[in-house]
Amino acid sequence: MPDKAEEDETHDRDTGDPSIRVPSVTTKRRGSVWMLWLTGAVTVAVAVALVIVYGSAQAQPASADVMPGITQATADLLQLDGTDQPGVAAPAFSLTDQNGAPMTLNQFQGRSVVLTFNDDQCTDLCTLLAEDVLAANTDLGAAQNTVAFVSLNANPYFPAPATVKQWSDQQGLGNTANWYFGTGTPGVLSAVAAAYGVPIQLDPADRTVQHGTEIFFIDPSGNETRLGEFGTESADTAPFAYAVARVADDLLPAGKRTTVSGHGVVSASTDNTELGSTPAPVELPKLSDPSTTVSTRADAGKYTVINFWGSTCTACATEMPALESEYRLLGGRVAFVGVDVDDKTAAGHTFTQRFGTTYDVVSDATGAVAGRYAITGLPYTVVLDPGGQVVIRHPGAFTQDQLDYLLRSLG
Repeated sequence: MPDKAEEDETHDRDTGDPSIRVPSVTTKRRGSVWMLWLTGAVTVAVAVALVIVYGSAQAQPASADVMPGITQATADLLQLDGTDQPGVAAPAFSLTDQNGAPMTLNQFQGRSVVLTFNDDQCTDLCTLLAEDVLAANTDLGAAQNTVAFVSLNANPYFPAPATVKQWSDQQGLGNTANWYFGTGTPGVLSAVAAAYGVPIQLDPADRTVQHGTEIFFIDPSGNETRLGEFGTESADTAPFAYAVARVADDLLPAGKRTTVSGHGVVSASTDNTELGSTPAPVELPKLSDPSTTVSTRADAGKYTVINFWGSTCTACATEMPALESEYRLLGGRVAFVGVDVDDKTAAGHTFTQRFGTTYDVVSDATGAVAGRYAITGLPYTVVLDPGGQVVIRHPGAFTQDQLDYLLRSLG
């Protein structure tokens, strides 16, 4: 993993590739770059601090060098930095998008651009970023046509447009009008990454990559204005997506800005179950034996995965085998508790038998615990650290790769 200290980097930005145009500048890049294995087995363990308390509508704005309309909590969530030289053009490129059409930076003139580097073979962290894009578009509403989510392929082993299209379709982005996933020849992809100063490490033996997780916010004139990052914190989809949408919207001229409708706040009325809080343990009857209770902190000293689900939930049925597989893999080090919400006991028990679930599952027959945790839908996963503090709140289904990445990153 690279050194986390900030450093000045001088780029002559002469890539030798005519499809890449990069002005010669000296820029300061944040050294806190996440280097991630994003295909195959996830083997890295990144020290992560996800104790983030989000600002309310009354929160103070961030310092002027960040953004006047962004709260400090939002800036911290995105690890947001301003550029040292405002007005410097973002590196241009000439690629092919997921639909086989030419893709250049110039085509996004007049729109805010949220630019990332993405691995088209990724099954873990990049897929969480895809969820953030979908949620950010929901927050933007009709204004999403003023923002372009642009991703550049970081994997030269799989450079075909059909491959980036397949990945986009698998993540639900196939019909997203403002999603652009660009690719090109290995040489061009390498030059683009170098132009943006994004580290890419290649493993030819198994054709996997490591890459930086910077988020480049580019204004409607094509200038790099802000630099953020995505990592395991992007699993907290609602606030992270809101933050991305808000920054992108604030880059627009005043007359084009909208009211971003997402949730930058986890309500303080959730009985201390928001991020960074330490909720009191909850005891519920075991689904297979209602005379026995199980606590959400039965294994104090371990990370604890609390997964809320229901027997009529299609996404829960998709997720349940992944949870069981991860429990079998990490159950000695990580506690798992399934919470069956608003089900008849028999229906829930039949559901777990269908998937061979062996970790503890409890019944929240009235939905009271789900309400206390402010669950917005099913499935929903909350992760507690060994001290019982909430470090992850994730709406929607996890794949095993996603969950495995997050748990190994945390502990």
